[in-house]
Formats: sequence, C-alpha cells, structure tokens
Amino acid sequence: MNKLRGRITAIESNDHVSLVDVEVSGDSFTATLLETPEDASYLKVGNEVEVLFKETEVSLAKNLSGLISLRNRMHATVKQVRSGAILSEVVLDYHGQPISSIITTRSIKRLDIKQGDEIEALVKANEVSLLEITSQ
Repeated sequence: MNKLRGRITAIESNDHVSLVDVEVSGDSFTATLLETPEDASYLKVGNEVEVLFKETEVSLAKNLSGLISLRNRMHATVKQVRSGAILSEVVLDYHGQPISSIITTRSIKRLDIKQGDEIEALVKANEVSLLEITSQ
C-alpha cells in the first residue's frame, strides 16, 4: 500500500459523499469518500491524514499532455523496475518518498520504462483512501 502524509485543505460534501482535497509535498490530492465531516470527526480542514492507494491503482504515463479526468497526478522519477513474466513493479521517487506501481510487463516494454526516467503517476480519486493520524 502506498502511503503519503498530507494536510486536508478542502472538503465538499453532499449527503453521504465527500470530495476531500489533501496537500502533499505541494501537490493536491483528491479522495472520494463515503463519509462526511458529520460522521467522520477526522475530516476537518487543517487535519493531517495519511493518503493511501494500492500499487495496482497507480497508472503510469510518459510525455502526458492535454487534459484528463484523473485528479491525482504525481511527477516522479523511476528508481527501480522489477520485471516479471506478466506483471512488473515500478518503484518511483516522489519528493523523496517511494511510490510503487504494478502494471503489466507489456506496458513497461511499450512505454520503455527504465531507471532514471521522469514519469507521471496517476490515481483516480475514488481509489484513494484517507486514514486519520492519531496522537501517540
């Protein structure tokens, strides 16, 4: 599971659904949650949270241009590629934090992904979860 620490900057809620924006390393991430500030006390602007998303939900792009609907975009550098017969793991450096993506080995070859490449990692907002950070 990929984890990034950030701070909630905005919350838009309606009924039982919220769009929550979180600032991480100067970038804005958005999570679509089935909870609201009324039923989840940690959902407050200014609170620190963990931004979580699975490795299998991280898509990769090279030379991406134009507008797309995916709101969570991370510019990163490829640190390592672990190739398998069907699936491969790409480990990225995102502002000094590791992010992993598991994609098909065919995609690794098609995009010619290799160590040192500048790449963009993308995650749909509905694939992002938030975890409350509790004091120890």
